[in-house]
Formats: sequence, C-alpha cells, structure tokens
Amino acid sequence: MQSIRIYIPTDAVDADAGSQCTTPKTATTPHEPDKMYMESSNLSCSEGGHTLLTERTHYMQTVSSPEEKLSRALMMAENFSKEKELLNANKELIRCVALSRIVHGDGHWKLAQAFANLAHGYLTLRGLPVQARQHAESAKNILLRGVDMSKSVEDKREILGTLLMIYYTLGMSHLLQKNGRESLDSLQKVEKIVEELEGLHERQAVIFRISETDITIALGRACLLQNELSSAIRYFEYAVDLVISSEGDSAPELVNLYQDMAKTEQMRKKHNRAIEHLLQAHSISQTIHRNVGVETAQTGLLLAKAYAASGKHEYNQFADKYFRESLGAYQTVLGPADPQTLSTLVEFSKWLIQIGHKEEAYKQLHGALTSETEYNETIAEVLSIMGSICLADGKIPKCSKLLKKCLEIQIAVYGTQHRKSRETQNILNTLQKSGAVGK
Repeated sequence: MQSIRIYIPTDAVDADAGSQCTTPKTATTPHEPDKMYMESSNLSCSEGGHTLLTERTHYMQTVSSPEEKLSRALMMAENFSKEKELLNANKELIRCVALSRIVHGDGHWKLAQAFANLAHGYLTLRGLPVQARQHAESAKNILLRGVDMSKSVEDKREILGTLLMIYYTLGMSHLLQKNGRESLDSLQKVEKIVEELEGLHERQAVIFRISETDITIALGRACLLQNELSSAIRYFEYAVDLVISSEGDSAPELVNLYQDMAKTEQMRKKHNRAIEHLLQAHSISQTIHRNVGVETAQTGLLLAKAYAASGKHEYNQFADKYFRESLGAYQTVLGPADPQTLSTLVEFSKWLIQIGHKEEAYKQLHGALTSETEYNETIAEVLSIMGSICLADGKIPKCSKLLKKCLEIQIAVYGTQHRKSRETQNILNTLQKSGAVGK
C-alpha cells in the first residue's frame, strides 16, 4: 500500500512546509485502570440520577478491560449527546481522555482525538470556550510532536478529522471571545484540511460532525469580526446556498445568516442590501413562528432599525411600522415592563426624537412608567430621555424632577463615579446654578 503523507498545519508563518505524522512507538506506562475508572464512575453516578446509576452499575459488572471501557464511554457520550443530557455527555468525554491515555499512551493520535472530542464537547455542549481552547491546544500539541499511527487509510482519515475538529474548535472558541485574527487563522487551517481531504477523496467521510455549512458560517463571522467585509459576504452567500440546497429556503438557520449578511452590508453602508436581507429573515421568522412571538419581534426590530439607519425620509413609514409591530409583540408576549420591551421602547423613542417627533416619544416613554415599574438601568435611560425632552422644551422644573429620579437609579445601579451618573449630576448642578429650577 502506498504511504500517504498527512499535512498538519502549524502556527508558523511558513505553514506550507507543515509537519508529518510519524510512527514512533510510544511506551504505555502502567496504570490501575479498574480502580481509577471505578472512582470516576462512582462520582458520575452520584450526580447523574437513578438511570445513569443503573446503567453504570451494569457497565462495571460487564466491562473489565480499559479497551472495553473506552468503547463503552464513547458510546455513552454519543447517546447522552443525542438525549441532550449535556453534563453527562461531557463526563463521558472526560473519561475517554483518561482511558485513551491508559490504552494508547501519551503520544498516540487517539489521545489527541480524545482531547479534540472533549474540546468540541466543551464548546458545543457546555458553551465554555476557554476550556475548549485548552483541550484543543493539548490535542494539537500531541499531533505536532508526532503521532503513533499505522499506515491504514482509515487511520489517516481519522487523523485528518481530528485535525479538522481541533482547528474548528480553536477557531470557534476565539470567535466567541472576539479574537478575530486568531479565529480566522484557525478556520483558514480548517479550509486547508478540507482541501487535502478532497485530494484524498475522503472529504465526505470526515466532514459529518462539523458540516461544510458550519465551517463556512464560522469563516464569514471571523471575517466580519476582522472587518474583512467582502470576504464575509462571500462566505455568508455560500453558506446560504448550502442551507437552501439541503434544507430549503425557509430553513430556520437562514434567519441568523441573513441577519449576519445585513450587518455586514450595513458596515459597508449598503443599507438597501441590508434591508433586503432583513426582510428575508423577517419573512422566514413569520413563516416558522405563525403566532406573535419573541422571534418575530426580534427580526422586526432589526428591520425597523435598518430602515431608520438608512436616513432616507421615504423609509420613515416603514421604520415606524416595524418599530410599532415589534414593540406590540414584545408587550403582548413579555409584558410592558420586560427589559426587552423597554429596550425596544427606548430605541423607538430615540428614533422618534431624531425625526422630530418629541411629543410622541415622550408619550410613549411616559406610558412605560407606572406605580409597579421596577427601577433598573433601562428605566433610568427612559427618565433621562424624558428629562432631555423637557429640557429642550424649556420645562426646567419637570426636567429637574425626572433627572433627580434618574440619578437615584443610576447611583443604585452604577455607583456615583460611573460616567452616566456623573453626566446626570453635572446637568442637575448646571440647572441649580442657573437658578432656573426655582422658577
């Protein structure tokens, strides 16, 4: 059988040289697998409930060798993931790392694979990017030192799949932490691995847990974070094509994709294109969620803000329409005092002031203040805007009363030294010194 060289991307500038997977024999150090595994199993049983306890007890009675325990842990991790028992799935992945070290040794590629699976689990099951990065780096370091592997095509396929998972997890972890450059570097390595898989005719065999759509969307978002807007749009457009071809043109995943495209176009000052994408997102959301709901309220609000951001007078009627629809949906579903409802009201009122409708803005804001209103930072902003409207209209005593209440809330929420608290205090001091408050 002809040997196939496996390219492993590195962090070096001259990455094309790569590193090659070698075949050193790694000595497996002696362990006490049964005792070690029994302890971790007992811990999981105490936290996982009666079902897990029963299955684990049966497991320990019927499985003895580390190899069998590893196979069983992999199977249980997959089953727990399918059943959305995320914490238990994560515990099984941790066991897989311990057992892989026992079975294969510290330098084997299958230990790297176990770390990669654990890293991906922390990312997707737990939403913990810091832990995901830590374990993905461990996996990468094992592979970069050289791995113990046979010459079978199946092993090479799994190694490439492990590399793909490592760099995808690193890329997504950096993306969640807003590290644009690092995210893009890792995700571009994923692209190179996919290209190599195509050369080996193994692409479809490896890309199953992490789809081509996942990779493409991640690359688009990393480019967006790096302000590489043309590249971001190209990735997003390709991702839309992939989703439509596999799931249809009303797939839920398209909502976020069209919103990402709209955000990119707004950054490019192409407001009409942004509005087109948001109209598509809103239409899909309305199709999926036939009743009034939070989802349609969210897409409607983004559409309203896009019309408002265009600055075109002819779009004011559409901005007003979608602001009111979104606000009404939030009020119906979440209630008038919900933070999302109040935030939407603030956005609406700011736009009304911007187009010269101060009275309407004041009326909308005043309606949010009731005897049952819970004071928070959003209510402080409501009072601040109302005070500013009164100040602009020369209603100084009313302005002072509103800003004093606003300041009380700001001090309670932020403290006396926060920028917002100081700004409100400065306005009140100026009004006091002018003598206008007493008039």
